[in-house]
Amino acid sequence: MPGNDSIRMHTLTEFAPAKVNLFLHITGRRADGYHVLDSLVAFAECGDYLAGSDACELSLAVDGPFGANLPQHADNLVWRAARDLAVTTGIEPRAKLTITKHLPVASGIGGGSADAAAALRLLARLWGASLDAASWRALAMRLGADVPVCLSSLPARVGGVGEVVASAPLLPACGVLLVNPGIAVETAQVFRARSGAFSSRAVLPSGWPDAAAMAQDLAMLGNDLETPARTLCPPIAEVLARLAAQPGCLLARMSGSGATCFGLFADPEAAARAGRELQAPPGWWQWGGALRVR
Repeated sequence: MPGNDSIRMHTLTEFAPAKVNLFLHITGRRADGYHVLDSLVAFAECGDYLAGSDACELSLAVDGPFGANLPQHADNLVWRAARDLAVTTGIEPRAKLTITKHLPVASGIGGGSADAAAALRLLARLWGASLDAASWRALAMRLGADVPVCLSSLPARVGGVGEVVASAPLLPACGVLLVNPGIAVETAQVFRARSGAFSSRAVLPSGWPDAAAMAQDLAMLGNDLETPARTLCPPIAEVLARLAAQPGCLLARMSGSGATCFGLFADPEAAARAGRELQAPPGWWQWGGALRVR
C-alpha cells in the first residue's frame, strides 16, 4: 500500500442532479414482483455534489443541509457504488469521498440514485476504470432502478423496471419548481399501497415546440404512484394545490414515489418567481429554476 506522501491529492467533483418524472405509468408486474414502468425522465439544475480524492482506504463523509439524514457506511448507496465498482473492475477501493447533500432524502427525485451514479462517474475517472456499456448498465441496475438513467443524467424514456433507458422526445427549454413537504416517503411502501388496473404505455411525439405544448400532452398522462403516496402522505395534496395555484404554472404533478411535487413553467425565471411567492410553511423544501433539457 502506498504511503500518504505518494498519494495524489487532487480532488474531483461530480454533480448529482435531481430526477423529475414528468409522467410515470405502471404498465404491469413481473413474476418476480417488480413493477414494469413507463416514464419520461428529465433532470433539474439542482442537486447534490460529490467530491473525491485519492486516499489509502475508502472513506465517506456527508455534509450539506440534508447530510444528517444519510448514513456514512455500507447502507449508503455511494459506499455501495464504490465497493461494487471496485469488485467489478478488480481495483483496490481507495478514495476519500464527500457527499454534500442538498436534496431531501426519500423524496421521489432520485437523490440517492443520483449520488450513486455520480460516484460511479467520479471513481471511473479517479481510478481509471473502464467498462463496456453493458457492464455499466448492469452495475448501475444492481444499485437501484433509478441509477441507470441517473448515470447519464440526460432526458430519457425509461422502461422495464428501470433498466431500459431510451432517447427522450426533444424537450423544450422550460422552468421547474420542486416542492417537498418535509416528509420522507419510502418507495417500497408506496408500491405496496398501489392497487387497481395497470396503465398503457404512453404515445409521445418526437418533441414539443414549447413548454405549454409539452404540459398539454403530459396533462393527459399521470403518475400512477400519486394516489397511494397521497394516502401515506396527505400533505402531498396541499403541495399540488399550491403549485397549481401559482401564476404561470402549466402542470402540477408528483415526481417518482413522492413526496416531492413539481410545477412546470414557461421559463426558469417564472419558476423561481413562483417559488418566492409560494409562501411555503416551515419545514417545506423548494427549489425553482431550469429543467435540464439536453
